[in-house]
Amino acid sequence: VQLQASGGGLVQAGGSLRLSCAASGRIFNDDLMAWFRQTPGKEREFVAAFMAWRAGAPSYADSVKGRFAISADVTSNTVYLHMSDLKPEDTAVYYCAAKIGPYLTRDGSNWSSWGRGTQVTVSS
Repeated sequence: VQLQASGGGLVQAGGSLRLSCAASGRIFNDDLMAWFRQTPGKEREFVAAFMAWRAGAPSYADSVKGRFAISADVTSNTVYLHMSDLKPEDTAVYYCAAKIGPYLTRDGSNWSSWGRGTQVTVSS
């Protein structure tokens, strides 16, 4: 599967952004879709994931729970990350990822497909 992420930008603390990830190619109903993020000098960090095309229950990192929401539009094979109440520590390059289901893992090394990152910068 090929992934194309977009929607990053500069936002003030407390603001909102929506990231998009368009999937194409071989897509299966049991595919898992996820968002990770990375800042310089740090390992890639899990943000959120779910079985997008079956509206599965999402899983969130504790740091974003209650502020971020992952969703999907099955008609366009697009996954979204709705980010609200953004904080400066949310500043990172955000990546969408995909893997064959059904087992969700927060370990990025187990995700087989990655899109290019999109930069999110939150100013204080």
